[in-house]
Amino acid sequence: MTAYIIRRLLLMPLILIGVTLLIFSMIWALGPDRLLASYIKSPEALKTPDAAERLIRKYGLDEPMPVQYIKWLGNILQGDFGYSMVGKKGVLPAMLERFPHTLELTIYAIIPVILVAIWLGVISAVHQNKFIDQFIRVVALIGWSLPDFVFGLLLLMLFYSVLGWFPPGMASTQFDLVMRGADWKTITSMTTFDALLNGRFDIFVDALRHIFLPVLTLAYLWWAYLLRITRSSMLEVLRKDYIRTARAKGVSEKVVIKKHARKNALIPVITVSGASIIGLLGGTVFVETIFSRVGMGRFLADAASLLDYWSIIGGALFFSFIMVVGNLVVDISYALVDPRIRLE
Repeated sequence: MTAYIIRRLLLMPLILIGVTLLIFSMIWALGPDRLLASYIKSPEALKTPDAAERLIRKYGLDEPMPVQYIKWLGNILQGDFGYSMVGKKGVLPAMLERFPHTLELTIYAIIPVILVAIWLGVISAVHQNKFIDQFIRVVALIGWSLPDFVFGLLLLMLFYSVLGWFPPGMASTQFDLVMRGADWKTITSMTTFDALLNGRFDIFVDALRHIFLPVLTLAYLWWAYLLRITRSSMLEVLRKDYIRTARAKGVSEKVVIKKHARKNALIPVITVSGASIIGLLGGTVFVETIFSRVGMGRFLADAASLLDYWSIIGGALFFSFIMVVGNLVVDISYALVDPRIRLE
């Protein structure tokens, strides 16, 4: 097991270098003139006719690609991702300021996606072709068929515009003023968690009302997908010879399902679960924009609309790193569930 983990860890730097090289190639393909725009904070910098050429030489945008890549990678390793026009500060501080809000959204969405989807997937497979199976499959099919931004708009129209139950945004105005006050202690930068740590249950409830629809929008799509994968995997396992043997020996159905079938059915589900978590983070671009939430998704959407290259590249690097680490965790989890993987 240790050797397996070491092999996977040794692959990480190579993968990350490949990712940075690919992303930098996209930057370099823009050309020095377009890249120069991301360095200029004021039109005053281009007063003279030769100002653009001088600035291109100053920032090394006319140097060969390998030289530019090494300098850029050196800056990245030092935490210098460039200046963000969206955040009005460095790209890395701007992302770190917004990431806790996206993480909070993802944490609340993960629970129903993984736990409920696996549970219902097993139930659906065990009761194949019965009413409960058909009902779960229909609900899952609807969730998988609806794009997250369409589902989010429908929820917003019904539960906010019509019923007024769950508003968009981060928190109500009166509570937002409290959180901006001097007495408020920001510990995690996640609204619901900080509300509990500050002993403000009223703010916690208000934050839950604001986060409910974004969580439901994010979770429903991936919940439906994971449920379908779990059901298919469980049905395949239930047809195996060792399951029939266990039943023939008189082992109770409860033991057959929980001890023999479910564990083996989870092997492909683990891989999909890792992809689902990464997909949840990616889905925040639409969800945070629709529900007016401050986070990494909204940050990237605003950066794209303003052609803020360094913010876009910083976000791409950030999510790429999360994806690589997430895949590493999935590989290790896969080996824990299926010992045969360790021999590869």
